[in-house]
Amino acid sequence: MLGKLFGKKNKAEVTSSAPQAKKADKKPHGRGKHQQSKKAKPQQPAWTVDQFKVPVLDGKARFHDLGIDDRLMHGIADLGFEYPSAIQAASLPHTLQGHDVIGKAQTGTGKTAAFLITIINDLLNNPIEGERFAGEPRAVIIAPTRELVVQIADDARGLLKHTDINVVTLIGGADYQKQQQQLQNNCVDIVVASPGRLIDFMQRGDLYLDQIEVLVIDEADRMLDMGFIPQVRRIVRSTPRKEDRQTLLFSATFTPEVLSLTEQWTFNPITIEIEPESVATDSVEQKVFIVAAQDKYRLLKNIVTDDSVESVIVFANRRDQVRKLSERLQKAGVKCGMLSGEVPQNKRTSTLQNFKDGKLKVLIATDVAGRGIHVKGISHVVNYTLPEDPEDYVHRIGRTGRAGAKGTSISFACEDDAFLLPTIEELLGDKLKCEQPPEELLR
Repeated sequence: MLGKLFGKKNKAEVTSSAPQAKKADKKPHGRGKHQQSKKAKPQQPAWTVDQFKVPVLDGKARFHDLGIDDRLMHGIADLGFEYPSAIQAASLPHTLQGHDVIGKAQTGTGKTAAFLITIINDLLNNPIEGERFAGEPRAVIIAPTRELVVQIADDARGLLKHTDINVVTLIGGADYQKQQQQLQNNCVDIVVASPGRLIDFMQRGDLYLDQIEVLVIDEADRMLDMGFIPQVRRIVRSTPRKEDRQTLLFSATFTPEVLSLTEQWTFNPITIEIEPESVATDSVEQKVFIVAAQDKYRLLKNIVTDDSVESVIVFANRRDQVRKLSERLQKAGVKCGMLSGEVPQNKRTSTLQNFKDGKLKVLIATDVAGRGIHVKGISHVVNYTLPEDPEDYVHRIGRTGRAGAKGTSISFACEDDAFLLPTIEELLGDKLKCEQPPEELLR
């Protein structure tokens, strides 16, 4: 399927060596909800995939070769995607056929586009004929943090530019009624949501998941760490049974707990593991400054006010640290904003947008709030406190040095957290060079 047993059209046959893809027909709606119909988009000048020239290279797949709908290919072309990333090249030949996939991939590997292309292509190839009902999406994507949910939805809208498929974002801390109106005013195709807010809509009868064709669970290991699994279980139980939907699950690590969940939620899945060429990107210069705890703020202020620092994210482990650093830097005349769980969602959204627009030079964030931050041109990342989980170190420094640009990561190690360095080095597979900060940065 992508979706239900029997009536899915235009799906290519798969080889007998792969697990049989699931197919299902659309069940009639029995729910007496308000019926909606889609508004037709104005006629666009004809675009053909021939206008998207991508050379054939030995050993390199192209999106052209995957049988993707031209309307989606138009969006891919506009975004400048020429060749699939490793996770996309490994997963798309299977997911486009309707198979379940369990993917192990780090952030920044292109997994978001992998599952979005799968969903969009299926919805385009299998339109629903006749009337539809409000509050009944065809695909749902669950992600652990609000920022990541927003980022996924933004990525989806870029790919959907030349289609009439729509996407709705449901996150806590934002206006419920506005989100409710988005579900009621038009038929919704794709919902991207954080687990708690998704359950809010289900409990109030504003959203039904019994027509879901594709279920995506992103960053499953992070979901586990944050205690969301009971909520995710409830969401999964509200969708069609696993034989009658396509399930795509992605995780940066395959812990025993994650593997146990995949057995429960997927049907004959194909497992794909993409190991990064290097855990920490070569485009990021990593520095560790050995500094006394009482000197850390002075060091930070001198770094972020230096002319060579164009745009910087400062990570701290706790909300109170984020708040105090933001207050002190603002008093010192530094244009900065903060992202943490205690900041209202509308403020978090506007702060992140101001940072993207260059109105703020410095963004101070916790790891949870920092998930899903994909901003071009970040020159520096500062670890004001070292993370307790070494995976978070890799995630933090990956905010800079993106898209071929060079970046710098500076970590402060003091008497309180220097003991965390060995586990970070073990994950990196290399020693971090520790040094005293230049004297001029401590003045």
